[in-house]
Amino acid sequence: MNLRRLLYPALALAGMIALGWYASRAQRAPMPINPAQSGAPAAQSGFKASPPAMVELTSVSSASLVDDINAVGNIRSNEAVVLKPEIAGRITQLNFADGQPVKRGQLLVAFDASVNQAEVQQAFAELAIAKANYTRNADLARQKFISERVKEESEANVQVLDAKLALAQAKLAKLQILAPFSGIVGIRNVSVGDYVKDGAELVNLEDISSVKVDFRIPEKFAERAQKGQTIEVSVDALPGRIFTAHVDAIDPQVDSAGRSALLRGRIANSDAKLKPGMFARVRLILTRRDNALVVPEEAIVPMGDKSTVWRVVDGKARRVEVKVGLRRAAQVEILQGLTLGDQIVTAGQIRLERDGANIRTAQSAAH
Repeated sequence: MNLRRLLYPALALAGMIALGWYASRAQRAPMPINPAQSGAPAAQSGFKASPPAMVELTSVSSASLVDDINAVGNIRSNEAVVLKPEIAGRITQLNFADGQPVKRGQLLVAFDASVNQAEVQQAFAELAIAKANYTRNADLARQKFISERVKEESEANVQVLDAKLALAQAKLAKLQILAPFSGIVGIRNVSVGDYVKDGAELVNLEDISSVKVDFRIPEKFAERAQKGQTIEVSVDALPGRIFTAHVDAIDPQVDSAGRSALLRGRIANSDAKLKPGMFARVRLILTRRDNALVVPEEAIVPMGDKSTVWRVVDGKARRVEVKVGLRRAAQVEILQGLTLGDQIVTAGQIRLERDGANIRTAQSAAH
């Protein structure tokens, strides 16, 4: 019994001595060497290095980019007017055919002027008598046979009758409607013999030697619009044809309802293909940039509020922050960060674990 009590403590003490000896040997033993740090081949050390990431590459190229705005508008005549008489009367002449070109100053519509012509003749006769009386009274006044007042009254009478004649002639002239500009008349609403009131619509006159295109753009672009900028116009009635125009005027007032600014362009229309009232599709070119650096959209990798790309240098991919500009036709303009000809990654970015990672392409893998 006493031997057992002595045996257990002896065994415990022996175990503790053995454990201490093993720990001291482990501390003095050299640490294992990392194959990657020692430069030993991975196959000999038992460690396997990560293979290069498979990616697709392209080069930074240059292109001509256009900063534009698309809008819709309407075609308008260069000049347009609806002819209306200023006084009532009966039509005696219509000196045009529907849809006929006319010249400026050409007589288009004439009204019955018999009464007005008689008034003009009467005014001529009265004025002639007044002038004769004034001449006689002026001579008598010089001889002191009549007073100066009588002479002055006869002179005033001449002036009154002269104004009466001018009024009669003006009324007579209003019975003839002349073309205010060269153009094409429309379809008339009256016939010879019709009695029309003042302000009645007779026929429209359109000058379409050139036409206007009116369109609206959002107010945020109003400050960038300038007179003289190029406009490309297409109409559904003439598919495939593009008409070139220029901004002719910009309305200084922004529409409060639609928050848009009104612009007007002018288009040469010598062949008269464009008609007033046509629906127009408008492309306003704000700026044109030649030789702009562009990359495919898929090359851009967002990182927070920044844009980056992976640029390849000596077979390694390095993340580069870039400043982007216009986006057109799946291409992104690069304003800063890259140069023409730089190799960049367009596919496989997710395989790039760190900056400076080795890469390979399908072409290099084939070799």
